[in-house]
Amino acid sequence: MKQLFVVLCFLCSLCASSQLKYPVLSEDSEINLITIGPGPELYDAFGHTAIQVFDKSNDINVVFNYGVFDFDTPNFYLKFARGKLLYKLAATSYDDFIYNYKAQERWIKLQELNLDLENRQATFRFLMHNLQEENKYYKYDFFYDNCATRPYYAIASGLGNSLQMDYSQQEKGLSHRDLIHQYIPWNSWGSLGIDVALGSVIDREATPEEYLFLPNELLSAFAKAKISTSEGNKPFTLDTITAYIPTESHSYGSIFVLSPLFIFSILSLLIIYKTYKDYIKKYKIGWLDVLLLSLTGFIGILISFLWLGTDHTATAWNYNLLWAFPFHILAAFIISKSNPPRWIYPYMKLAIILMLLLFFHWIIGVQKYPFALLPLLIAITMRYLFILRSLRTLRDS
Repeated sequence: MKQLFVVLCFLCSLCASSQLKYPVLSEDSEINLITIGPGPELYDAFGHTAIQVFDKSNDINVVFNYGVFDFDTPNFYLKFARGKLLYKLAATSYDDFIYNYKAQERWIKLQELNLDLENRQATFRFLMHNLQEENKYYKYDFFYDNCATRPYYAIASGLGNSLQMDYSQQEKGLSHRDLIHQYIPWNSWGSLGIDVALGSVIDREATPEEYLFLPNELLSAFAKAKISTSEGNKPFTLDTITAYIPTESHSYGSIFVLSPLFIFSILSLLIIYKTYKDYIKKYKIGWLDVLLLSLTGFIGILISFLWLGTDHTATAWNYNLLWAFPFHILAAFIISKSNPPRWIYPYMKLAIILMLLLFFHWIIGVQKYPFALLPLLIAITMRYLFILRSLRTLRDS
């Protein structure tokens, strides 16, 4: 409670004075990077990062956390979907912060940073300045401006060239999507949703510094980094302490019979079987075709919204639109009519061309699509060929 009181006093002082004077840290103060392991929910799968300012002499033990948002924000879900939800920096007592993540059974590691008193004070001043009401809010970006990149720049910005990052531990040549898949199995519903929603912009090779959007990558990079001083280069971290080891690990996959690949494979076999039966018996276009075009069209509208109607940078240039084409939802309404308009025949030709273009994109690496979708995409392509044949027969009759 005493530590929380200190935090509240800091906040009050920020609001009370325009000429801000921050507490002066003592010689035995510490700046620690706190890294939190994956949690039980999908949005916790990548871990978390925060900064601890510890000064026993001044009774300061505060954690600065850039990963806070307000559920009571008006139009919360709409703002979240459109990428307009503001995150903020918050300060809390160390004990309260740690207790929360222990309760979630997430591992906790602390790295004491090898900063001299002047740099510790500068980092503390930077964080306190960011904590002001007019400075604490920012527009969150999962890859470029998040709970790990903010602490990194808060610490690194005041060190200039004296901080020498070492990325030798990184696995080279990975894209942002590859890095995501290291934390979430590809054959999981969470990974499927991410791979459908995010575009080709995350398939380019990430720079070493761009790996640091992941808390564990920042932890590893700081452990290898050096800081130049008048006495020569020294390790940037003095010590790494494991503050908590969970009794259980978290998994984000699912058993195989409930996984996307298994379920889509079963659905694909059913679609292919029905297509074969319809072809042999010369059935006309029916409910399955309306359903497939409606679903892919609706998904295409959502993808288009994420690309064109939001501020998310990672949803741009999403070629999942090749199979989830928004205008399919219009075609669904007229495809089963006894006398459909003439343009529907070239439209279905276009749909098949788009599917072939998708497979070509996949092969040459323009964008990586969800592998679990492959059986379904093959089945949909075969069904479109059946639709095209049925329309040609109807047109020629």
